[in-house]
Amino acid sequence: MDFDLGPALLFCPADRPERFEGALAKADAVILDLEDAVLPDAKASARENIVAAQLDPERVIVRVNPAGSADFDADLVAVARTRFRTVMVAKTEDPSALDVFADDYRVLALCETARGVHAAGAIAAHPRVAALMWGAEDLLASLGGTASRFPDGRYRDVARIARAQVLLAAGAHGKSAIDAVHLDIDDEDGLAAEAADAVASGFCATACIHPRQVPIIRSAYRPDEETLAWARDVLAAAEGERGVFRFRGRMIDEPVLRHARSVLAGVRSQRATG
Repeated sequence: MDFDLGPALLFCPADRPERFEGALAKADAVILDLEDAVLPDAKASARENIVAAQLDPERVIVRVNPAGSADFDADLVAVARTRFRTVMVAKTEDPSALDVFADDYRVLALCETARGVHAAGAIAAHPRVAALMWGAEDLLASLGGTASRFPDGRYRDVARIARAQVLLAAGAHGKSAIDAVHLDIDDEDGLAAEAADAVASGFCATACIHPRQVPIIRSAYRPDEETLAWARDVLAAAEGERGVFRFRGRMIDEPVLRHARSVLAGVRSQRATG
């Protein structure tokens, strides 16, 4: 099941309908959030905001509350009244809970608790799941921790392991992986480095919480001209070679050629969505 909306996915609280169109205009896709961004007494009206929203359904993701909660059931009733069929399920832990979704839904499963990360492989194998995403803060909370990062901004090891585990689980089942949000809006250098690492590692997108973060993410996912030229040249050189060959002092084999194809495919994808 394909998932390719572009690299920058912007969260928007579902109780702020006046922001919906602006958020979608600024990002590759908008995540209308019915979960943590909305207070309990505002969730009912937030659902009605989603029902009333006149947005491109191909570029809208609705984040619903965790499966098994009363809010989850109410969220699904509301989503069914819309044309939106890409749903992000918060705190996914049990793949069987996703059986409720019909064939026309794409599920983005948030593995953001210890149980969810532990079950990431089984969750990724579910036929409705198009992508996995991980989350650091809920993960640390589920472990009884207090901070996902060191004071200098680096992730603690437990968060880094969870990030890698979710990425590997997604890849093992041919699904996409979405990197977590960078909560420090003013730390633009940190976000740029994190997004660059995400694309180099194999994530398809990075979620964000502020429009200022969108161009930084897009820039990180867009290869520079030197990388693009190398990808084109090495693929052209491979057409006249058999098996392993030497190119500009480097040994080139099939995995390296796949990297080059991924570079060019990512550029085509950004042009199509942007």
